Amino acid sequence: MSSKLSDYDYPLPEALIAKRPLPRRDASRMMVLHRDSQTIEHRQFRDLKTFLRPGDLLVLNNTRVLAARRFSDDHGIEFLFLEKLGPARWKCLVKPGRKMRLSATAKIDNVPMHVEEILPDGERIVALAEDVDLYAHGSMPLPPYIGRESDPADDERYQTVFAQTPGALAAPTAGLHFTTEILSEIPHVFVTLHVGPGTFRPVHSETLAEHPMHAESFSISKEAAAKIDNAQRIVAVGT
Repeated sequence: MSSKLSDYDYPLPEALIAKRPLPRRDASRMMVLHRDSQTIEHRQFRDLKTFLRPGDLLVLNNTRVLAARRFSDDHGIEFLFLEKLGPARWKCLVKPGRKMRLSATAKIDNVPMHVEEILPDGERIVALAEDVDLYAHGSMPLPPYIGRESDPADDERYQTVFAQTPGALAAPTAGLHFTTEILSEIPHVFVTLHVGPGTFRPVHSETLAEHPMHAESFSISKEAAAKIDNAQRIVAVGT
């Protein structure tokens, strides 16, 4: 497997990037690689069960995406609130960074804030004048390649149907196509992995080995671990 980033370049016409999901989650197209014949088949996601074996166990990520995207009251600064550190103190990403240098101020919901600290990776620690829930009126942090602003429909469709534990900054996208009907037919367990801010950061290094990966928090229950240990084949539904 190559570690050279350029080996993974391929042409992707912008017109082929969907701006909205299909009305039915399981109507999405699914590409199937038949390893024995090295052929590719195009199916719909609702056909997933056809390609599973008896004894297979699906492992899914039940993280829930936070409504972490906010704008300053003057709409001049975009914030992605990563974590609440304590009363009225938050860690966040900002854009543009030049507007939120050390001690710089802004307002959200008419609540003043200022930059206490700038971390080495560019994240900001901000202190607010009041202890407010910044997620209460936030929006979904859609990936940049979607190319549109989020709207109320994304509050549902940018979550999996099994999203449960709040903490992610992006959806575990491989899970977005599942429906409750599909899950009812396939043995599965849940783990929790909160997708972090690194998913929004570009890779600047020439090789994958040189890219500094961010850390993400996860949890696996004893019950889920036991089922995974006893499964004949584990089918991981990636993030």
